[in-house]
Amino acid sequence: MQLSEREKEVLKWSGDGKTADEIAQILNLSHSTINFHLRKTMYKLNAPNKTNAIVKAIYLNLLH
Repeated sequence: MQLSEREKEVLKWSGDGKTADEIAQILNLSHSTINFHLRKTMYKLNAPNKTNAIVKAIYLNLLH
């Protein structure tokens, strides 16, 4: 499974404890775009929530 660079970036910021609004400001994107990337990542990783998606991505060594 492949995550896009943007999906990885959003997951990394989420893992650092940033909210969707904070990530949106950092990446100069809209709140809804951040949520879109999070939902897409959760779907790809078959994760029920973003915390589980972050854990799975780390476990699968997808975040570098």
